[in-house]
Amino acid sequence: MELPIWAFISIIVVAVGVAVAAFILGGLNRKKIAEKTIGSAEQEANRIMNDAIAGAEAKKKEIVLEGKDEIHKQRTETEKELRERRSEVQKLEKRLNQKEENLDKKGENLEKKEEVLNGKIKAADERLEEVESIKRSQFEMLERISGLTKEQAKDYIISLLDEDLNHEKAVKIQEIEQRTKDEADQLARQIITTAIQRCAADHAAESTVSVVALPNDEMKGRIIGREGRNVRAIEMTTGVDLIIDDTPEAITVSSFDPVRREIARLTLEKLIADGRIHPAKIEETYEKAKREVEQTIKQTGERAMIDAGVNGVHPEIVKLLGKLRYRTSYGQNVLKHSLEVSYIAGLMASELGVDAKLAKRAGLLHDIGKALDHEMEGSHVDLGVDFAKRYKENDNVLHAIKAHHGEIEAKTITAILVQAADAISAARPGARREDVQNYIKRLEKLEEVATSFEGVERSFAIQAGREVRIMVKPEAVNDDKMILLARDIAKKIEESMEYPGQIKVNLIRESRAVDYAK
Repeated sequence: MELPIWAFISIIVVAVGVAVAAFILGGLNRKKIAEKTIGSAEQEANRIMNDAIAGAEAKKKEIVLEGKDEIHKQRTETEKELRERRSEVQKLEKRLNQKEENLDKKGENLEKKEEVLNGKIKAADERLEEVESIKRSQFEMLERISGLTKEQAKDYIISLLDEDLNHEKAVKIQEIEQRTKDEADQLARQIITTAIQRCAADHAAESTVSVVALPNDEMKGRIIGREGRNVRAIEMTTGVDLIIDDTPEAITVSSFDPVRREIARLTLEKLIADGRIHPAKIEETYEKAKREVEQTIKQTGERAMIDAGVNGVHPEIVKLLGKLRYRTSYGQNVLKHSLEVSYIAGLMASELGVDAKLAKRAGLLHDIGKALDHEMEGSHVDLGVDFAKRYKENDNVLHAIKAHHGEIEAKTITAILVQAADAISAARPGARREDVQNYIKRLEKLEEVATSFEGVERSFAIQAGREVRIMVKPEAVNDDKMILLARDIAKKIEESMEYPGQIKVNLIRESRAVDYAK
């Protein structure tokens, strides 16, 4: 049976009412529960807050107490430090006070000493014035007694002092010179003697002309030729002068060029040996002789290099060295002289412990310019330096060549050794001949230099110019001045003259007293 609609609506209304009532009742319950929960939370919050405030108060009290303790502790330490500082300051102040008292005492003592010192200075000044017064009176008395003024007496004392100083200076110079000579001469004599003993050399035997021997005097006519054509052809071809005089079986060849003279001599010897003498044969023979001499020059230069123990020299220098075989200087063969200088310089270098090879090389080439001085203008020193420099020769060798005659100062031991070896080779007895006229001029110049000094009475050059003996005026030159005068004369001789070896300056002072018994 179907329910009526109003019943159905009633049921729905009842159901809705029940649901609404249930919802309302549930809301009320939740509200009560929430209110209850909120109340518990508030209580818990109040409790936590109260606990926090109580803890904070306790912590605050604790921190305040700790701060007070720390402040008390720092205050105690600060007061202790202040007490210590105050004690140190008091000690320093006490010490300063003591020092100040000491300074005051020292100041008082200094013032007292100053007063005493001033008194002494015043007394000393008074004494000094007294001494000066006595000194003046004594000087016046001395002047009256001696008859000399103060300036005259001073000049007299200075003259006496000057004489004493001259004496002491002369003695000192003599001592130093003697000691130096004793030390240096002994070593130098030993080295030079050893070098000379180990080097044997010939005496001067060369000539400036060449003499060609003839088999007979008829050969002179053949050499002269018809109307002199042969002799003119020989002179024009060879460039020499033929001297055909009354000398039996001999013709003299004269020329300034030694190589040209040698070629001419050899040409004449070949023509004489051949027997055919005419212009065409003369030219042919001259060319053969020229080639032979050139070959001989080359071989001679190479032999000289081997004999001297020198190598690595440019071929042109070797060729020029060979030409020195035909060159002479004061009768001394230049090639033999160069070899002798090379030997002596090398031996002395070995004794001194320096480069012997370099010394030999420089000694061998020191006169290389003499092979050119007939062909070019200039001194053999400058020509030799220029020629050696052209072929890249060692700088030390160039310096030795340039300095071996003292034109420049020798700055190397090699140059000094070459100078010494050159002087030894040229100055040894028999090494050179000297023109009589030049020899006499040198002796006159030596005597002139010696007599140019004040106090010299006469001078005599003796022992072939190796010694000059000087007579001095005894009243003008005393014993002390003789040493200084001898030194000055020797120095002037060195500066104004050229000479081989050394010259001994010998001063003689003689005083004589003569009386007669009647």
